[in-house]
Parts: sequence; structure tokens; C-alpha cells
Amino acid sequence: MIPTPPIASVTPTTTALLSAHRVHVAFPGRHGASDARAVDGVDLDIRRGEIVALVGESGCGKTTLARTLLGLVTPTDGRVTFDGRPLEYSGHSLKAYRKRVQLVLQDPSGSLNPRHTVYDAVAEGLRIHGHRGDEQAAVAGALSRAGLRPPERFFLRYPHELSGGQRQRVVIAGALVLEPELLVADEPVASLDASVRGEILALLLRLRDELGLSALVVTHDLGLAWNIADRVAVMYLGRIVETGPVEQVLTAPRHPYTQALLSVLPEAPGDPVVLTGEPPDPSRVPSGCRFHARCQILAGGEAERAGVAEACRTRDPGILTGDGTAQVACHWAAAR
Repeated sequence: MIPTPPIASVTPTTTALLSAHRVHVAFPGRHGASDARAVDGVDLDIRRGEIVALVGESGCGKTTLARTLLGLVTPTDGRVTFDGRPLEYSGHSLKAYRKRVQLVLQDPSGSLNPRHTVYDAVAEGLRIHGHRGDEQAAVAGALSRAGLRPPERFFLRYPHELSGGQRQRVVIAGALVLEPELLVADEPVASLDASVRGEILALLLRLRDELGLSALVVTHDLGLAWNIADRVAVMYLGRIVETGPVEQVLTAPRHPYTQALLSVLPEAPGDPVVLTGEPPDPSRVPSGCRFHARCQILAGGEAERAGVAEACRTRDPGILTGDGTAQVACHWAAAR
């Protein structure tokens, strides 16, 4: 069985802090090839005090979506709103937005300049945004909240003098120093030893509880999603195919793709599901359900017996709404 997730002490609000509506991101194809539809129609809401896990295989578009929500990639179509206002992708308003929404990368060794001390690494954001208060107090406070205490011990240390977990805490402190409202964490524990992962996940939960932070956690690891998220959104070939409360989606998955992802976890009962067909190509999105060419339900005849096999091959299940309710983009699931 999957372990019971920690009990959160913060209740998310009902209104969205960050909202994506029908977001598309396409990149030009090479040598006349079709555009790569990296994000192909996504609705996603993140409420205040809520942690949402965005999960899926490598290449499914989750990192591109995260970069779009951060204002680093301009959508081809659709809109992103933050605190009720449309996100602008240039100018002063974008700089102000990036103070309120901060990125935490997966590899602290790559995101920290080896020639900068811990103090300078954490203070960098304050200097970029023209902080007028007590810089040293702000840096010390951020390091302390990130679990590096006493903070003064770390001021003059360099990244190579720290453990992997300590480096990731420095990265988190660099985000916290600007007092953001939302963190976007891209595989935040992927590069860490198993013994340290739990500490970083516990830190993120504590920051949510103490500071009311929201977070989007991008990961391929459904076990991580279970242990940290309030809600999960499963992404396949540029689109969210299943979403809902984490306990509901991960204990009773309805989409065959979600079922396949869960089947390979060590705790999962039965044999792992081996997906057929080629890995998804965002420049050649198939007709009908975008998963149908690899779907174990269609291949096994269950969709035929349910009378939806033709719909699977020819009819798009549509875009799920981002309102947080349990939803699935699957003709077979809808027919059950």
C-alpha cells in the first residue's frame, strides 16, 4: 500500500491564486515539420495554500507548462491569470510577478553559482528587485525558515562545502527571501539521496502551513505526489488527462494512463502495465484520444466491449476544467 500522506493544517481557499485557461504552447517544427504542440489546451487552477502535483512522463509537456506559468514562455494561445489579473509577459508587471512566484529547480548544484557564497546566492533576488530593507536580516530569516540554523554559520560558505540537502535548502531560501505567494518546484528532490528527500518534502509542507504558500510541484514520481500534494493533475502529450484530490486519483485511478503509471510503483498490486506503441511525439498528436495508440484498455478489448472503441480512435475526449474537481478525459472511464 502507498503510505498515508501527512495531514495538512492549512485549508486551501476556494478561489484560484493562479489560473491557466486553454493554454497552448507550440514550437516551430524543423525543416518544414509540423509544430510541436508541447502544451495543447490546459486548464489548471492553484488555490491559496494548496499544493498541486503535475505528474507525467518525460516529454509530456509539464516543464513547458510550468515555465509558461512562471512567465518564462509565452503561450501561443490561452491565458494565465494571477490573483485575478492576466499575466503580462514583458515589462515591469512581469518583474513584479516574478517576485510573487518563485522557481525551485531540481539540481541545486546547477542552480547555485559555485563562486558565490551562500549569503550572495540568497541575497541575489533582493538585489535584483531593489530591496530597501535590512538585507542581512532578510537573508538570515530566509535561511532560518529553510532549516539552515543558525543562519550566520552558512553566510560565508560555498556550495561545494555543503551537502546536497543543504544546497537544496539554500535554493529554497533564495526563493523564500522575496516572500513569494507561490513556489513552482520542478522535481525538487530528484537529485537528492533517499534519506534527504523526506526532509525536503517535510520542509515544503511546513512552509505551506506556516506561511500559507501555494506550490506547483512538477514530478514524474507519483509517490512524491502522494506524500506532498492536495491535488494531482496527470499530463500526457500536452494535456491534462486526469485530475482531482490526490487520495482519490492515486487510490482509484480512472484513466488507463494513470493506472499504468501507478502500476510500476513498488507498492502496487499485480503486474506492471507495459505500454505499447511509440513514446508520444508532440508534433504528431493522434486523432481521437491522444493515448489510444498505447492504451492497454483499447488493446485488451475492454473498450470494444464497453462500446467506445471507435470513439477512442476518432473523438477527442476534450479539455478538463481546472476547478479542482475529480475529472478524467477518457471515453472508457466515462462509460463505466
